[in-house]
Amino acid sequence: MVAFKAKSRELALRAFSGFIIGALILSAIYYGGRTWFLLASIISLISLWEYYQLLSKKFRVSKGIGFLAGILVLLASAEYLRPASILIIFTLTSFVLFMIEILRRQFSQVSYAIWNVGGTLSGLIYIILPWSYMVLLRAHPIGRTLLFSLFLCTWSCDIAAYLVGTRWGRNKFCEAVSPKKTWEGFAGGAGASILISAAVAYYCSLPPIPLLGIGAICGIAGQLGDLVESLIKREAEVKDSGHLIPGHGGFLDRFDSILINGTLTFFLFGVILS
Repeated sequence: MVAFKAKSRELALRAFSGFIIGALILSAIYYGGRTWFLLASIISLISLWEYYQLLSKKFRVSKGIGFLAGILVLLASAEYLRPASILIIFTLTSFVLFMIEILRRQFSQVSYAIWNVGGTLSGLIYIILPWSYMVLLRAHPIGRTLLFSLFLCTWSCDIAAYLVGTRWGRNKFCEAVSPKKTWEGFAGGAGASILISAAVAYYCSLPPIPLLGIGAICGIAGQLGDLVESLIKREAEVKDSGHLIPGHGGFLDRFDSILINGTLTFFLFGVILS
């Protein structure tokens, strides 16, 4: 009985904090412009810091330099600068990190160039670039609808996968990385995501096929993207990336699936169908 009450309180806390976050994100998407850029930047930079905290449990990363580079990449996307500007940021960041390791080696006879450069840049690629794509996606002619669909499909997939997996899950899916995931939950999440995308297309009177693409992306790729963070946490030997969101853990825990979903959605609508 005590365990049931504790579980109920945890679910209620998780639902409440999830509702607040969802309302903030949907409101920011609706208003767009600086509002959306500011919220996306806050989420991405906190997630980046959590990621660097995880990596630092195993090896050295230059958190401050990575954080500064992340800000510059986000600003470049907000100003719609040419992709070359972002590549320059990555290149210069690499050289700065190498210079740091050269000096470290010179004065202390040890260096961590491979781990520092690789770890620091991986955070920018894994977290900052996807959020910059979502900033750019808002400028699409139907960017508001695309982002609404992206987040609604991602959230519905997460919820359905959890509920279906908890109730009917029997066959384990990638248990070495995430022991609680099941094929039944995977199917439930994918189905819910596609249904939500179809509902958005119907409600907005838009051609269904492109939006169903978002549903498929969020239902399939998003669940695989969730495994990425699970793998990182398993290697870092921690349960959550942080503790800032009650009932959810850290920001990276809450927004892990959206990273690959946002990237593929931008690729679909910002590159292929543009």
